[in-house]
Amino acid sequence: MIKTRRVQLDLGDEFIAGFITEHPDDLWEPWMRPVDQALEDLRLLEIIQEAWSRLCKKSKTRGRPGTPAEVILRLLLLKHIRDWSYEELEREVRANLVYRQFTRIGGGKVPDNKSISRFSRQLGSKVIDQLHQQVVTIARERKIVQGRKLRVDTTVVETNIH
Repeated sequence: MIKTRRVQLDLGDEFIAGFITEHPDDLWEPWMRPVDQALEDLRLLEIIQEAWSRLCKKSKTRGRPGTPAEVILRLLLLKHIRDWSYEELEREVRANLVYRQFTRIGGGKVPDNKSISRFSRQLGSKVIDQLHQQVVTIARERKIVQGRKLRVDTTVVETNIH
């Protein structure tokens, strides 16, 4: 059963929240706050939910609880931002309280690298592209990022190489 968000907090969540909220500005990286606010957009979660409901027809009503769409989105984004492999992502999120809070895992179990990889594969490139386009749109609207011109040098020089 696929849920959009984690509803019930664990005992570990209270401990982690208490630890992190003492000095939030010291622990969160500067890029995390605006990105965290941008990821609150419900359209992003709807894109994932629609993809899951197409893939697994009865996943909303049957089966054991799966990883929430919000956690999947945040894990995949963190992987992309940090340019980590799935193994590195699992290890870093498991060991870092700030990443646990950012990905909304809290004191819960971090999905293993094979599961995260499977989420990405099952969503497919079209859904990932939709998510990317939506994130870029949100970032532009909220002026989180600014577009820059890219200059590419495509000069071709012929030479004799022996």
